[in-house]
Amino acid sequence: MKLLLVGSSGLVGREVLRMALESPQVSAVVAPTRRRLQPHPKLTAPVVDFDRLPGLEPWWHADAVICTLGTTIKVAGSKEAFRSVDYGYPMAVARLARQHGTPTFVLNSALGADAGSSIFYNRVKGEVEHGLRSLGFPTLVIARPGLIGGAREEFRLGEKIMVPILGALGPFLPRAWRINPAENIARAMLDAALNPQPGEHIVSSDQLTS
Repeated sequence: MKLLLVGSSGLVGREVLRMALESPQVSAVVAPTRRRLQPHPKLTAPVVDFDRLPGLEPWWHADAVICTLGTTIKVAGSKEAFRSVDYGYPMAVARLARQHGTPTFVLNSALGADAGSSIFYNRVKGEVEHGLRSLGFPTLVIARPGLIGGAREEFRLGEKIMVPILGALGPFLPRAWRINPAENIARAMLDAALNPQPGEHIVSSDQLTS
């Protein structure tokens, strides 16, 4: 299968890319990115500007899209910039992929995603989920992890504080509140892309724990 992956330089995206390149079921990976990736025989990694995506490229047609794009308000610099990355970019990618006939879209969203939430982060995550539903993908899979475990390239204070605490308390917490390792999320997303089932499917945080 041919996989289109966006967000390949992030914590979860790196794991998806590694697994996809290792998988005998994946014949080709297209990973549009802002910066160059390590070359691989199965990988095509066009450097793009996500604010001006090249809409006519044939690589938009794939068997599945996995989207792991995401940031924080602190890293983005403002609510507007955060919304561009977490809503605008995934929707732009999804529209182009759907226009080119790609049938399956797999999104890394978040626990608590709700378009009606009073919490800005949760509301944006919910809005992108709602937007994707409107595009008519035959298969739409939404992963909703909680706190993600793994080594990020950028520093996130909240995760730095909470990961050790939740790690220690893990055995005593409900599964939905435990750390979701990036590897688990990536594996679930890739499995969903490789084995698409018609309709919408939610992968909850309790399904992503160790």
